[in-house]
Amino acid sequence: MLVAAREWRWLMRDRLARLLVFGVPLLAFAILVSVFSHPVIRGLRTVVVDDDRSQSSRNAIEALAASPYLNVARRAEDLLSASRAVRSGDAIAAVYIPANFERDLKAQRRPQVVAFYNQQELTAAGLAAQGLQDALLAATRAAAPAASAPPSAPRIGTLSVQNVVLVNPERNYAQFLLRSLLPMVLHVVIAIAAGYAVGSEFGRRSFRAWMACAGGNPIIALAGKLAPLFAVFTVMMLLVAVIIEGLFGIAFRGDVAMTVAAAALFITGYLALGALLQLLARNLQTGLSATALIVSPAFGFAGVGFPVLGMNLFSQMYGAVLPLRWYEAILFGQAARGIPAHDSAGAFAALALLALLYLGLALYRLNAIRGNTHRAKAAEAAEAHPLVHGIGENMVAEWRRVLGNRAAFGLFILAPLIYGLFYPQPYRTEILRDVPIAVVDNDLNSLSREIIDALDASGSLKVALRTNTLAEARRFLDRGQAFAIVGIPPDTQRDVLKGNTVALPVYVDATYLFLYKATASGIAAAIGSVVSDLSAGGARRDGSLARAALASASPAEVLLQPIFNPVGGYASYVVPAAFVLILQQTLLMGAAMLTRPALEASRAPALATVIARAFAHLTLYVPALALYLVVLPRVYGFPVLGRPGELFALAAPFILATSLLAQAVGARFRYSETPVILFIGLSIPLFFLVGFAWPREAMPDAVLNAGSIFPSAFAIDGLVRVNQMGAQLRDLGRDWGGLWCLVGGYLILAWWSARSARTKAHA
Repeated sequence: MLVAAREWRWLMRDRLARLLVFGVPLLAFAILVSVFSHPVIRGLRTVVVDDDRSQSSRNAIEALAASPYLNVARRAEDLLSASRAVRSGDAIAAVYIPANFERDLKAQRRPQVVAFYNQQELTAAGLAAQGLQDALLAATRAAAPAASAPPSAPRIGTLSVQNVVLVNPERNYAQFLLRSLLPMVLHVVIAIAAGYAVGSEFGRRSFRAWMACAGGNPIIALAGKLAPLFAVFTVMMLLVAVIIEGLFGIAFRGDVAMTVAAAALFITGYLALGALLQLLARNLQTGLSATALIVSPAFGFAGVGFPVLGMNLFSQMYGAVLPLRWYEAILFGQAARGIPAHDSAGAFAALALLALLYLGLALYRLNAIRGNTHRAKAAEAAEAHPLVHGIGENMVAEWRRVLGNRAAFGLFILAPLIYGLFYPQPYRTEILRDVPIAVVDNDLNSLSREIIDALDASGSLKVALRTNTLAEARRFLDRGQAFAIVGIPPDTQRDVLKGNTVALPVYVDATYLFLYKATASGIAAAIGSVVSDLSAGGARRDGSLARAALASASPAEVLLQPIFNPVGGYASYVVPAAFVLILQQTLLMGAAMLTRPALEASRAPALATVIARAFAHLTLYVPALALYLVVLPRVYGFPVLGRPGELFALAAPFILATSLLAQAVGARFRYSETPVILFIGLSIPLFFLVGFAWPREAMPDAVLNAGSIFPSAFAIDGLVRVNQMGAQLRDLGRDWGGLWCLVGGYLILAWWSARSARTKAHA
């Protein structure tokens, strides 16, 4: 109690501690709640090229406009203009209606309508494709004349897929992303807060006094220090539940006691991990840098953004040592899917083991150093440096500070290299293969075997269970051993031979929307191949009878063509954007950390010091830019269409604006680690705030405008479009102009902050 009381008093007095423990989580929650305030994506911008200009083509355009997912933003004169609109971000899709569309439709010649959609924006691409297909098929069927019977082909029935979504039937992205992201923010803040509380004992506070309050007992010392933080973050976890269930109305379906116990272990695990890293480093800045390297990329390894079953072995092993991985498994199993508590026992045991392991290691390390109670040396960033004058001397001095300070060297040099190799690992497989599904076969004949063989032959699916009871398949799905159930009703073959349409029920789990998309599209494609064979009716697929039957079933051919990331690779989608955010966050933390020492060592005017440091950071980040924009995309097999000159033209103002923002923030704080802590805590919300991972159409204008204060908002959009989509600089006036506006604005702000800091220092 004595240690806990001492810690609580410090927590209430220390402004940074209060800001970290209370301010950062609440601000991050507010950002994410605002971003996901429209949890269902609507109004995806589409351009139309109408070369027919008939009543049928106008009806098709009206059907597109009526789709809940689409918004016909404008009509382009030709495909070149439509392509530029997609490349520049003015639209996510373009629809081409050919000349003579109405004439061919009435003559039953199956005219082809082509819809191009930008699959680089993977989150919205699936909904755009669904909206395009549904609207165009409905419009062409309504416009086509009454279908005549095929010349002499025997009439045979067909199969249709009837999707029944068992979990998250609204395909609510808030249930999928927000439920995982709020604990994701907390795990970063918990680890950083514990690290700050322990690390401050080696510099600003007294390690000797801490141990004296505990009577020299390391168990009492660590338990008392972490107890106030545990209490605060327990309340924060309750707030997460209030946001999810109260504000968004998403029901909790599982075992409350197990989820609460898992949350307690989750908090304990990251408190212990943050403390352990500081006890190993015994230097606040170095420990914070190490903590950031571990906790920041954990989202990719937790199995939420990309499923664990699709990861390589290294990613699965690394994710297994993160408490977040197991807590998310428990949270989704209990809260979203409502599975029996014993089905989450394995994940719960792993989470408990990790919490005890990190707690035990922290205690072991504390016991090892408790006899050495002298204060650690002051942070290297605060060491004295010769006074410098002029822009050139300040640039050289900044290079020396970066290379001579362990924490800064880690952020500027090592972090981009480590993240570049480490961050993409969970996504290296790009697309999901062999997703397990279950089949309930109640027909047991040649047609049902053909359906099962088609499903199993699909590259994206694997029939993991064959049974004749839905209850057994449902238990298989609830345990996470399958992600869809395909039902084959009794008498399916008989009804098809009689000429009827048979609906195959497909029960899917939409908890993980990326898995849902892969399974639903794989099942639809497999069933579609069986339907094609049935439609041919034994005739040649390219024969007149087969074509007549196909024209009767589908009056027009709707060709959906994904462009930019055509295979739908998850790494090609998320990693290039994440690379830009990594560059921003490491530079923000490193440059802000060194701002106070730089101002104290410089005798040049404030403006000269600010400009010199910004150009020093630009030169320091040239290797990282080359690594992230040129080298690693080729190593990982991402599309690389940008030219180096255009990439640097966008990257240069991005780095300058980021450096100037960091200097403006860093000059406002007395301690160099303060801005580092703030930027670490806000890294995950920033990725969703910039309008890439979550579409701009689904975000309120106020949130989009707020995100524009960070250079990454313009840089991610611009650099991804140049490098992955082949856009040219003239197509990106908003992004390029926005970055230079930020350079000008933050130059003024950084200069003013530097002058104010010097004035206060001399007062």
